[in-house]
Amino acid sequence: MHVDAAVIGGGVVGVACAAALARARKDILLLEQHRALGTETTSRSSEVIHAGLYYPHGSLKAATCVRGAELLYAYCSTRGVSFARVGKLVVAVEPREEALLVDLEARAKSNGAQVAMIDRDRVQQLEPNVRAVSALVSPNTGIVDTHALVASLAADVTALAGTVALGRHVIGVEPLSDGWALTCDGVVGREVLEASFVVNAAGLYADEVAAMFGVRIRQRFVKGSYFRVNKPIVRGLVYPLPPGDGSLGIHATVDLGGSVRIGPDTEPAQSRTDYALDESRRGAFHRAAARYLPGLREDDLTPDTAGIRPKVDGGDFIMERGQNVVHLLGIESPGITASLAIAERVAMLMA
Repeated sequence: MHVDAAVIGGGVVGVACAAALARARKDILLLEQHRALGTETTSRSSEVIHAGLYYPHGSLKAATCVRGAELLYAYCSTRGVSFARVGKLVVAVEPREEALLVDLEARAKSNGAQVAMIDRDRVQQLEPNVRAVSALVSPNTGIVDTHALVASLAADVTALAGTVALGRHVIGVEPLSDGWALTCDGVVGREVLEASFVVNAAGLYADEVAAMFGVRIRQRFVKGSYFRVNKPIVRGLVYPLPPGDGSLGIHATVDLGGSVRIGPDTEPAQSRTDYALDESRRGAFHRAAARYLPGLREDDLTPDTAGIRPKVDGGDFIMERGQNVVHLLGIESPGITASLAIAERVAMLMA
């Protein structure tokens, strides 16, 4: 089998890339090692559509987040994928934090994000259960049904005569005169597939796939856990100021059904599949969230889920172009938001 392009990885970024290439009239093969799409980082997230507040101006994260949010809202609106612009508050709990909030406002505006500073009274109007002296409000932040998004993008691939091949684990690559031969193990045994162009969107395994092509970029892995809150304590998304450890802090999010979760925290992952949630962390989660949610009690929290985030040195997304291949590494948050913008850029590289 020979195709114009093979995309390795069936998370939201991989499926978005496959859909974008299929729309460009490319013969596409999407390879996913699991028996279902979007089962790793994509499905173990906050499902937030970010507005581009946090990322350094000029970074790939900033550019693809802002562009991606625009594309994602438009896509979901036209394809019937459920989403909601619930808005987000980034809160200063104490007066000494307000200078940091002003800095964040400047960064967000430099990235093209729509934000505004609001006072304590306005915070109380928007979120009566939140304690803050002031906050940065981001009205364009939202939430999305990631499962429906992945399914819709996959349907785009197949509708345009692309192929979604589940249960295919790429174990080796060999250069061809006009592309690459990919050796896969999986549900049909061992097979060799040929592609003129390859997109490595393998997520947690993108560094292993890149190494097959001779590209050595290290990913490290951070686990983030979530606890569910047994009462509707917030209406939208509420974030503390980023703690400076590369995370956004333990924040409160709502899903499309109105349920509330807090998280994720940050701890080293023991492996790429270290999804065990340590219930003893409940107290630390409560202390972190109770700073801005004083009505939250520790027994309001029940264990929910955990996810693994791939990180690279420098903290930005990596889009590494090689001979007839593009490697996407370090695709963590805001990867869901940025997915369509990343796919747009990959399609341009193949045009």
